[in-house]
Amino acid sequence: MRLRFAPSPTGYLHVGGARTALFNWLLARRSGGSFILRIEDTDLSRSTEEAIEAIIRDMRWLGLDWDEGPEVGGEHWPYRQTGRVNLYRRAAEELLREGSAYRCFCLPEELAERRERAVKEGRSPMYDRRCRSISPEESLAMAREGKPFALRFAVPEGETVVRDLVRGEIRFRNEEIEDFVLLRNDGSPTYNLAVVVDDLDMRITHVVRGDDHLPNTPKQILLYRALGEEEPAFAHLPMIVGRDGKPLSKRHGDVAVGSFQERGFLPDAMVNFLALLGWSLDDSTTIMDRDTLVAGFSLERVSSKPAVWDDEKLLWMNSQYVMAMDAEELAHALMPFLARAGLAEGDDTEALEKMRRIAPLIRERIKVLADAVPLVAFFFREPEAEEEARELLVGEENRAVLRETGKRLLELEGFDAAALESALRAMAEEMGVKPRKAFQPVRVALTGSKVSPPLFESMEILGRETCLRRIARSLEEGGMEKG
Repeated sequence: MRLRFAPSPTGYLHVGGARTALFNWLLARRSGGSFILRIEDTDLSRSTEEAIEAIIRDMRWLGLDWDEGPEVGGEHWPYRQTGRVNLYRRAAEELLREGSAYRCFCLPEELAERRERAVKEGRSPMYDRRCRSISPEESLAMAREGKPFALRFAVPEGETVVRDLVRGEIRFRNEEIEDFVLLRNDGSPTYNLAVVVDDLDMRITHVVRGDDHLPNTPKQILLYRALGEEEPAFAHLPMIVGRDGKPLSKRHGDVAVGSFQERGFLPDAMVNFLALLGWSLDDSTTIMDRDTLVAGFSLERVSSKPAVWDDEKLLWMNSQYVMAMDAEELAHALMPFLARAGLAEGDDTEALEKMRRIAPLIRERIKVLADAVPLVAFFFREPEAEEEARELLVGEENRAVLRETGKRLLELEGFDAAALESALRAMAEEMGVKPRKAFQPVRVALTGSKVSPPLFESMEILGRETCLRRIARSLEEGGMEKG
């Protein structure tokens, strides 16, 4: 099997496009075939180099490696349509010679006027095929005179059958298919011509794409046949919709792959989640690693019904992957987020070592990596007590607890979590204060918050000197606030 993902670099990589890329990648990997990345950048007014770089970056982040394409190469180079225009023109000229295409001399403003009139009169706004009646000799003479023209495909009579691997057999009446443009007035190719020529040249065996492309499929099948070639197998994936049943878009929240990376989703979790948008291994399995996905994936279990995007399920799934990470993996994964928050440098070995110790304390408390930043900030800089937590630094009982905690910490021989917990529980009992109540002002003094990673393990990581300094500072500030 030879499969391809062919994004248009006119913006970010949408999660729907990423799902399409994933399904193609899974099929290629399962079959031992090839997965090709091809950039469809013939829309010169909207395509950008930045978008191409972002697509490549997002694909690499997801771990969807390609066998041919940008940065990899291959025998069908180049893998950008702007470098393949001569191929499209040669194919168009062949279609013209064989009588499967004709020159259309209608001006854009004339076409727009006719479409508008047809709509007002309740007729189809399709092209009326008037230039199709021009004889080849007259058409050639007009072209030689310099009259501008586009090249249109002459749709034959009859019907075109799409035998879709997901949706089954779909029939299209050819009379309802417009004589579509192959080459524009400026000689640039349209999507339908370019994609067919590329798929033929690259020997694509299966075209797996979103069902928004289904209206293009009969046109492309007609092109394959007019060029004397057999079409590949087609499979159209179900649309991804929001909970409101409408196509997934910015109004539903994040839809760009890059934004999920920035929020701290893990690529394996994203791949797992995307795989379940329209496909299932069975009726119960949810968490699957890549090997399981590759071994189990097939088009037979792809649904034709729209797939509903579920943010809560994605967050839950990501949390499962976070919990499965060991301390070393999680520490390394969190370093870019610490750097972005100004808590550490990207190559800060001391901060990395500290994160190795912190990671087990927060692993089950975060859903995405960015959640860790507010939880761990107090380990790396002096905390400012949150407004609602400051009340725990004033009052005689709270201040007495803080003073006594300072004394106990000074006297404590070992400074590990077990010794700290034993000493502070004994202190609470001697003071006649419930442990939970006694520990809260200590927690606020050390972390700035009522909620933090486990207190005694956090104290061990902070160290005796830092704990004593923060308690003294809290006593001072609490005294000033009281005064």
